Amino acid sequence: MDFEAMLKVFEFSTHLLFITTLGFYLITNLQWYHYKIERVVTKHHKSWWHFTYFLFPILIYLIGGEFFWIFFYFAYLPSLIIWWKKLDRRVVFTWRVRRFFFLLISLTLFQNFICLIKESCATYGVLMPILMTLIGSTLFEKFIFFSYYRQAKKRLKEMGKMRVIAITGSYGKTSIKNFLSQVLSRKYRVYATPKSVNTIEGIVKDINDNLDNGTEIYIVEAGAREQGDIEKIAGLVQEQIAIVGRIGEQHIEYFKTIDKIIETKLEIVNSKNIEDLYLHSSINRERIKINDLPFKFHQFGDGASYIKSDLEGTSFKLEIDENIEEFQTNLLGKFQSENLEVVIKVALDLGITVDEVKSAIANLKPVPHRLEKIKAGGKIIIDDGYNGNIDGMLEAFRLIESHEGRKVVVTPGLVESSDDLNERVAFEIDDIFDVVIITGSLNRDFFKRKLVSTKSARIFLDDKSKLEDVLMKQTQSGDIILFANDAPNFI
Repeated sequence: MDFEAMLKVFEFSTHLLFITTLGFYLITNLQWYHYKIERVVTKHHKSWWHFTYFLFPILIYLIGGEFFWIFFYFAYLPSLIIWWKKLDRRVVFTWRVRRFFFLLISLTLFQNFICLIKESCATYGVLMPILMTLIGSTLFEKFIFFSYYRQAKKRLKEMGKMRVIAITGSYGKTSIKNFLSQVLSRKYRVYATPKSVNTIEGIVKDINDNLDNGTEIYIVEAGAREQGDIEKIAGLVQEQIAIVGRIGEQHIEYFKTIDKIIETKLEIVNSKNIEDLYLHSSINRERIKINDLPFKFHQFGDGASYIKSDLEGTSFKLEIDENIEEFQTNLLGKFQSENLEVVIKVALDLGITVDEVKSAIANLKPVPHRLEKIKAGGKIIIDDGYNGNIDGMLEAFRLIESHEGRKVVVTPGLVESSDDLNERVAFEIDDIFDVVIITGSLNRDFFKRKLVSTKSARIFLDDKSKLEDVLMKQTQSGDIILFANDAPNFI
């Protein structure tokens, strides 16, 4: 092989690898944002990444000519590897991701071979294979999803006797789902969507892959990033029981107003089979015309009284059939009384006795990473990493405040929320904690301005790679450590 031929092979291979790395960056971001390209472009919390790892390399390729390989192998590729290694949420190579790469590489090879045969390309194209892959992948995945959707719909129809409970809300829906599943399992065969699966795509896959034929009650968590998301879920599962939890400013950046959030959450009633709606008291019942809807209405959220909560657990009283009943649980946080109120009401309406409910509530297991208490090395760790709302965070602070030893908080602050709420978080942190560790860059500058207390040690980490070392140096036996919210470092 002569030098010119070797050079062509090198250019060909470098271009293919370059397109693959651009695709790797793109599909990673798409997976983070549920494969919505508009959200990757408009909602990304570190949009400068797009310039650094996507646009700038393409610009260098277009103007670098024969010397581009120097930039690629000695600058771009090493920087992308470092970026990937620092991620705490890396791309999962699902079949969708594999199909994306297969299409991208196939289109790139096809384009490059045409260029070689015709000898008509000064440089191999970059944007064309990427754009064609995005379009082709989107259309193909929609076709596949439609097929899976029909399969899930058929599966649900075949399980005619199964009752479906759909749960939505700004806060607490995952906790309600998990607690309700544990309580109802005392009498029924229950299956709930796993972990935080709450999109139409995730639910369709879960139904097809995991829903057992013998299931008597199927509990579905319904989440949303835009209007219409929950309506699609209700249209699929056609639940008999709908629960709408507390509404707040979570994801306010997507919906802009509380009214839009409420309107979206209330899409849950768009089920033809709905018989009962349990609505949190944070939503004015006038928002929907209860008398015009063919189902029973139940309010919850402010029925619990004599609520006591500390680092050992929670107790409260609730009126049931004109009797005052007391409930105790190992779960942490006053707000759990709101979540458990609706769990208790639904369980009683489905035939579980009061004594059975009391026993189940007393033995509930906490949802991982939601005020989960762990003891290690003489320290108490409160893992509240999956709790990203203001009410939950303030309740966690209140619990920590009762501890007699030193208090440590690790948090990125509130994400997808407002500066006003983060300012309140900063005020409480200043008042309570001895060591403050702010993770991530999203709210770093804000907290540098707002944390003014001189009594606390303040540490700012751009990413969590050094967190373990910092905790080893800054904490000691007898400390209590709160992990309050845990945003991935792409946020």
